[in-house]
Amino acid sequence: MQTTNIRYKLGLYGGQIILVIFLLCGLSQRSLSQGMNFGKLHLPAYDERWLHYGFLIGAHQSFYRIDYNEAFTTPSFDSLHSVVPAMNAGFKLGFVVDFMLYQYLSLRITPTVSFYENDIKYRFTDGTTRTETKDATLVELPILLKYRSVRRKNNRMYLLIGASPVIEAAGSKDENDVRERLETRNFNVNLEVGVGTDIFYEFFKFAVELRYSRGLRNLLSTKENIYSAPLSKLTLHNIGLFITFEGGPS
Repeated sequence: MQTTNIRYKLGLYGGQIILVIFLLCGLSQRSLSQGMNFGKLHLPAYDERWLHYGFLIGAHQSFYRIDYNEAFTTPSFDSLHSVVPAMNAGFKLGFVVDFMLYQYLSLRITPTVSFYENDIKYRFTDGTTRTETKDATLVELPILLKYRSVRRKNNRMYLLIGASPVIEAAGSKDENDVRERLETRNFNVNLEVGVGTDIFYEFFKFAVELRYSRGLRNLLSTKENIYSAPLSKLTLHNIGLFITFEGGPS
């Protein structure tokens, strides 16, 4: 019952956030097309300040990537047809701290709380399926280099690259014995790359950003059981769409 409620909430909130982001993306695209040609120059002194603060909202799709081990091909797993990860939605909330390093380069730190749900389906040769669901609340600390283009009126593009330590703050509680569920580690490190566009309004800077994260650590727990035994590696991948709001001098 608890897992079902978590799934419902993730799907509901994730869907609402995705809808809001797409609406704001439409607004930003309209602003982009208008700002390239005419209109008042907003926040002309924005880059004269070396430190900016803001917040972000994001929706994401995450999935596991697995590698089988040699045991999977042995008679012990003749009844197991395949292990298939599924892609699931979630959302993120966080803050933005941006330090100017150079004219076109800044260091961004975006502490974020992220809500994940990841499924792995175990398909058996008799046609049955067992789904292992990993619900978790993660605290992420992306440390990113942001390289931005020359500003064109009220718009500019940018690229991101960096890394993010990740710690599991809370996971779903299961009363079953550890031998009856897939166990994962609660610490990870992500490689982060992204692209986005800054849009300057009269009192704040708005941005739309697409980012890909790849987990660098094998998340399989050392506590081996029937669910981890056929696997040698489990890594987490994430594709996120973010909007950010940052203040600045006029």
